[in-house]
Amino acid sequence: MTIEFSEEIPALRTTMENILAVSQPDKLRSTIADLSRQAAAPDLWDDVEHAQEVTTALSHAQNELERLTTMEERIDDLEAMVELAGEDSDESGDLLDEAENDLQAIRDDLSSLEIRTLLDGEYDERNAVVTIRSGAGGVDAADFAEILMRMYLRWAERHGYPTKVMDTSYAEEAGIKSATFEVQAPYAYGTLSVEAGTHRLVRISPFDNQGRRQTSFAAVEVIPLIESTDHIDIPESDLKVDVFRSSGPGGQSVNTTDSAVRMTHVPTGIVVSMQDEKSQIQNRAAALRVLQSRLLVLRHEEEQAKKKELAGDVKASWGDQMRSYVLQPYQMVKDLRTEFESGNPQDVFDGGIDDFINAGIRWRKNQQNEAESA
Repeated sequence: MTIEFSEEIPALRTTMENILAVSQPDKLRSTIADLSRQAAAPDLWDDVEHAQEVTTALSHAQNELERLTTMEERIDDLEAMVELAGEDSDESGDLLDEAENDLQAIRDDLSSLEIRTLLDGEYDERNAVVTIRSGAGGVDAADFAEILMRMYLRWAERHGYPTKVMDTSYAEEAGIKSATFEVQAPYAYGTLSVEAGTHRLVRISPFDNQGRRQTSFAAVEVIPLIESTDHIDIPESDLKVDVFRSSGPGGQSVNTTDSAVRMTHVPTGIVVSMQDEKSQIQNRAAALRVLQSRLLVLRHEEEQAKKKELAGDVKASWGDQMRSYVLQPYQMVKDLRTEFESGNPQDVFDGGIDDFINAGIRWRKNQQNEAESA
C-alpha cells in the first residue's frame, strides 16, 4: 500500500465510524422492521393518508440504511483495490489511477453523510414547507421568485425527493408574488432551513426596454411540517377563513368552484392560502396544517429568544441578505455568511446548490458552538 493510501483509508474509516455513531444503523434497522410490519397490515390502505406516511417513511429509512452500508462496502473495495495494485506490478498503474478516482468520490460522499450528522435540531428530521415571496424590484422580483422556486424544485428532483406545490400566487406581468411547496425527504427541514433569508439578484432586466441593470429581492421561508404528535391546538375563534376561486397565471380560472382557502390566525396575523387540492375541505385541512407548522416555529423562536435573553447578548445573526446572485457585470453566486461562492450561476439555478447548503450547515453549527461556549 502506498504512503498516501495507507494514511487516507484509515482516515476514511475513522470518519465513517463517527458517522455511524450518530446515524445509529441498528436503530434504523429497528425502525425499518417496525414500519415493514405496519406496511404489511391488511387494513393499511383503509386510511390512505396514514398508509402513504408509513410507506414513505419506510422507503426513506431503507434508503438511509443503504447509503450507510454501501459506503462501508466502498471503503472495503478501495482498500482491496490498493492491495491488489501492490501485488500486481503490471496492472498497478491503472489500478492506482482508478483507486484515486474512487478515493475522491468516497471523500465527497462521506462529506455529504457527515453533514447529516450536524442536523441535530428538534425539527431537523421533518419534511420542509418552503415559501418564496417576491420583494423589492417590481416585475424583476416576481420573476426572481419564480426562478428560486424552480431552483429548489430542481434541487429536490436531482435528489429524487418528492415535492408538492401547495399554493401559487401569480404576478400580473411575469413571475410569482408567492408560492408554497412541500419537500418530502428525511431531514428536508434541517437541510433547507439554511436557505431561509433574503436573496438578491443583479442582472440586466429582461423587462426593461433600455437594458438597464436591475437589483431585485426575494424572501425564502422554511418551516418544518407539523406532525400529529405536536399538539398545536388552535381555537376556532382564533381563525378567520375565507374561500375563493383558484386561479392560474394571469388570473385564468382553473377551478369553477370556491375551493381555495385563505386562513388567517387572528392573534398573530399569520395568513396561509391553499388551492392545490380539489375540494374546499382538503384545502382547509392543508392550510390548517401549514398554519400549525408556522405557529410551531413561532413558539420555538419565542423559546429561543427567552433562552438568549437569559444567556445575555450572544453574537450570532443571519442578517437579512444572505446570498447574492450576480449576472451582470460578472457571473457569480456568493453566500454572504459562509463566503462560499460559485462562478456558474446557471448550474446553481438548475438546482446545483448542495455546496451552498453544506457550507451553510457547517457555518450554522459553528455559530451554535460559539454561542454555547459564550
